[in-house]
Amino acid sequence: MPAPLLQLTGVTKCYDSLGSANPLPVLNGISLNVARGETFAIVGPSGSGKSTLLQIIGTLDRPTSGEVLLDGNNLANLDDLQLAAVRNRQIGFIFQSHYLLPQCTVWENVLVPTLAQTGRAGSPLPAAGAHGVMRPAETATTRATRLLKRVGLGERLHHLPGQLSGGERQRVAVVRALINQPQLLLADEPTGSLDHASATALGQLLVELNREEGVTLIIVTHALELAKRMGRVWELVDGKLVAR
Repeated sequence: MPAPLLQLTGVTKCYDSLGSANPLPVLNGISLNVARGETFAIVGPSGSGKSTLLQIIGTLDRPTSGEVLLDGNNLANLDDLQLAAVRNRQIGFIFQSHYLLPQCTVWENVLVPTLAQTGRAGSPLPAAGAHGVMRPAETATTRATRLLKRVGLGERLHHLPGQLSGGERQRVAVVRALINQPQLLLADEPTGSLDHASATALGQLLVELNREEGVTLIIVTHALELAKRMGRVWELVDGKLVAR
């Protein structure tokens, strides 16, 4: 049986509490395995720690205790520079807000992460990611064009974000997250700012891209309709994950 892409063991996160000597626990001994290519949703009320858990998985935060292994590598053993490389090469992020650069075109926004990896937007990308989906060797620009066409934005390459609808801007953010062929795609309330029709379309797109690109997908969401599209749904309750 192949090793999981992501392994969490006893992950706990506590924050200092104002007026109290006792730290405030947010995550309480979470253990979890996520297989390569899996789709996984985390639901729960506001303030339950869903985004904190996603940030720890995405190396944007560190646990108070416990271990996080990505592709067999213990993230606790990496320094800040190495973690930044993991975020750029192995993980793609989608947030509720698209965070597109307003002065840059769709094309330029999508290619921004490739500059950090290669130094040149036209540099070749690997022929296959570690998730095992084989593709002919692509330059970043070729991949950007293919993915933007795939998400229905082939005619919008030279538009600015302000010229796009909310759903279109979020699709640009999805392509940007996928441009470096990440193993793991993390989405924090990706449909939270969209109307129902756009949210439904984006949810379907994410499921399709998970299959086509072979990327493991973890979504934090309040939207049960989106969560139910995932292969597994877990709820964060009192700092622990409970299968739904």
